[in-house]
Amino acid sequence: MKCFMKTNKLKTVSRIILFICGISLIAVLYVPMWNIDLNAPQYPEGLSLSIYANKLGGNVDIINGLNHYIGMKTLHDKDFIEFKVLPYCIIFFVAAFLLTALIANRKLLYTLFALFVCFGIVAMIDFWRWEYNYGHDLNPEAAIKVPGMTYQPPLIGYKQLLNFSAYSLPDIGGWIFIGAGALLLGIVFLEIKNYKKLKQFNANLKLMIPLFFIVGLSSCTVKPEAINIGKDDCCFCKMTISDNRFGGEIISKKGKIFKFDDGHCLLSFLQSKTLEPNEIADVYLVDFSGDHQLLKADNAFIFKSDLLRSPMDGNIAAFANEDSMKKLMQQYSGNKLSWNQLKQ
Repeated sequence: MKCFMKTNKLKTVSRIILFICGISLIAVLYVPMWNIDLNAPQYPEGLSLSIYANKLGGNVDIINGLNHYIGMKTLHDKDFIEFKVLPYCIIFFVAAFLLTALIANRKLLYTLFALFVCFGIVAMIDFWRWEYNYGHDLNPEAAIKVPGMTYQPPLIGYKQLLNFSAYSLPDIGGWIFIGAGALLLGIVFLEIKNYKKLKQFNANLKLMIPLFFIVGLSSCTVKPEAINIGKDDCCFCKMTISDNRFGGEIISKKGKIFKFDDGHCLLSFLQSKTLEPNEIADVYLVDFSGDHQLLKADNAFIFKSDLLRSPMDGNIAAFANEDSMKKLMQQYSGNKLSWNQLKQ
């Protein structure tokens, strides 16, 4: 019996991590868990809907006003039963993490992990269900009706809704939950390895952990989005993008994509400090040649010539390889630049 109790005890490092996770989850009661950002030309500063454990925050009144015109239901805290239940669920998991750390029982750890995973799955299904009903249950008497159009926000990531770009991502509370879940998963793996029941599982685990990391990292990385010529508007000058040779994109660390019709507009946007440098994830320029793919600005070969006659007179051409740029330099006089030189 004594030997059984000893082998069934959690490692000290596991108990410390469980305690930290339990304390961290308390913060979820007070900070937003999820955030939906809406961007449109008429709202250059953007609109935000923050979802807390017990209420809605952000530009709720403005969003409700817009919803009225297209027949969507207005949002009110009292209409969400989740706001009454969710705080108790969070308190339960705070207590469960701390109790597991205190008792240090491996079976209790596995039970906590199973409950936490089930809670996450149910929560995301419930969130998707709410978004579906919110975007499909429209008032037939609405002032603005688009046949066949629904307005379901994305569960996570980006989606275009009429002239609004919608971005749905975890906020501080959501990342705390994700972090607690990731650490809990790590503890479970650590304890299984320590228990030495599944040697083959441990061998496979060394291959699975990098795979989980790569998949998780790629799912959180926002890739550049193709520019729709004649449809997309420049985020700086608000003109419709008409030339597929000169555009560019800026992607923020929150996953927002800003499109531009010319290098001049892209550089002016950077200088305006609408986004601080530490808020920018990547900058892309359109390849002047070929099929006009988006290139990372740091890797592009850049040529500037007043003879290029770009839409907003930026007169900047980017290339994926230097040979293509040299061919253009034989036709036009100008200067070869690096991205850092161009930004100055």
